[in-house]
Amino acid sequence: MKTKRALPSPTSLLFHLLITPLFLCEANTVSMPPSESETLFTIMDSMSSDQQWRRSHPNPCAPGSSWPGIECKTGPDRLPHVSRLDFGSAPNPSCKSSASFPHLIFSLPFLQSVFFFNCFTHLPTTIIFPIKLLTNSSLQQLSLRSNPSLSGQIPPLISSLTSLQILTLSQNKLTGAIPPVLFSLKNLLHLDLSYNKLTGTIPLQLGSLNSLLGLDLSYNSLTGLIPHTISQLGTLQKLDLSSNALSGAIPQGLEKLRSLSFIALSNNRLRGAFPKGISKLESLQYFIMDNNPMHAPLPVELGLLPKLQEIQLENSGYSGVIPESYTRLMNLSSLSLANNKLTGEIPSGFDSLPHVFHLNLSRNSLIGVVPFDSSFLRRLGKNLDLSGNRGLCLNPEDEFSVVKTGVGVCGRNVTSGPSPKISQASTSRCCYGSCLLANALFQVVLFLGLRHHR
Repeated sequence: MKTKRALPSPTSLLFHLLITPLFLCEANTVSMPPSESETLFTIMDSMSSDQQWRRSHPNPCAPGSSWPGIECKTGPDRLPHVSRLDFGSAPNPSCKSSASFPHLIFSLPFLQSVFFFNCFTHLPTTIIFPIKLLTNSSLQQLSLRSNPSLSGQIPPLISSLTSLQILTLSQNKLTGAIPPVLFSLKNLLHLDLSYNKLTGTIPLQLGSLNSLLGLDLSYNSLTGLIPHTISQLGTLQKLDLSSNALSGAIPQGLEKLRSLSFIALSNNRLRGAFPKGISKLESLQYFIMDNNPMHAPLPVELGLLPKLQEIQLENSGYSGVIPESYTRLMNLSSLSLANNKLTGEIPSGFDSLPHVFHLNLSRNSLIGVVPFDSSFLRRLGKNLDLSGNRGLCLNPEDEFSVVKTGVGVCGRNVTSGPSPKISQASTSRCCYGSCLLANALFQVVLFLGLRHHR
């Protein structure tokens, strides 16, 4: 005997009719266009073997279904689109050893940011573009960092990414010259091409990037002059051209970079005097310029920059005296002038600077009594290096209150070991008459002590 199926109540039927369209609506709003999802899965299958992406995330933009390393945004068509992809660093998808650069990323119409960190490590690969480019790319940030198998030249077609604001191609093995057309990307805010094998000169077109905030071309093999057009980068805050083979003088127009807070020009072949207008860089906090054959006096103008925190000018052939203006840098924390040809006395006043924790004046030809009180000497400790200045000496009262600074006590010969012996010839090493007097008093005390014990 057949049992009759109970008919749904009117209330139940009404609820079902109302809720079903909501599910259908939600299903429609979380599905990206099939062509875009197919492109995305092709990229994922070529890059990462962490999962079977089509099966585990068939609708990657649906709430609760996306994987780490992907972000989606709703487009003007009210459909979700992939807007960001990250590869290579946890918790993002890892890259398999056979991964090569996926040019299909430039086919994702709403992609804004893409990151590849330590992805291309085995098979040689290059940055390539698809045959059919998007006419209006939405890509704002492209970052390829620490990819030892990424080589070849920077493709000029990168200039077609007209929305690009951040371009990072750092710590790869890119070669060749910087394409001048790269500087047609008017929206660029940060450009980082550091730690590659780039050659040639810095293009004059650099001056076109008048919205640029950060420029890092360090650790390449760039040659020639620093282009004078750098003076047109009025918004620049960070400039790093260190560890190249740049030559010539620092451009006079550098004084126009009033927003500059960090400049690094170390390990180049720069020479000559500093521009006098460098005193106009009132936002400058870090000035790093070691290892250049400057062979000029130290720039007095650096002492007029109130925000300076760090000055590094080692091994560059600077001559003359240490400018007294440096002792008025109230925000100074580190000063390194080692291995130059500096002469004269250390100006007094460094020990009154409240933030100094590192001072290296070693391997010069400085003379005189070290003008630092015992509390300053104790505060810096091993971060104070005055060694290699034969004409320097410490006041005798500071002998037992400091760690080694590389400087002897006035009137003593400290080159023989930790327990120096008094030498009659040691008075020839005294710096001032005060040293001679201190040595004479010490000899009297020593003589009286010996008589007392006889």
